[in-house]
Amino acid sequence: MAEYTITVYETGKQFPCRDDQAVLKAMIHAQGPIRHGCCGGGCGVCRMKIVKGRYEAFKPMSASHVSEADRADGIILVCCIQPRGDLVVARV
Repeated sequence: MAEYTITVYETGKQFPCRDDQAVLKAMIHAQGPIRHGCCGGGCGVCRMKIVKGRYEAFKPMSASHVSEADRADGIILVCCIQPRGDLVVARV
């Protein structure tokens, strides 16, 4: 099991995230309250942009909240991804 560093672009805050952990779960643990809803990929509240780094989606994201164009631009739901390297994420 690997552990990577997630950096929030706007604040520079960093926190660890295991490769078997959803980025949202690591954010909640590290930062306390963060905007989130269903934690299952259906509500779209945790939309963020991947500025840099690799990830893997481990569950489907609602197409009504993340279009193909969004995904091509790096916009994802952080409840549905696990890191595959260090990540830089930004609010959208």
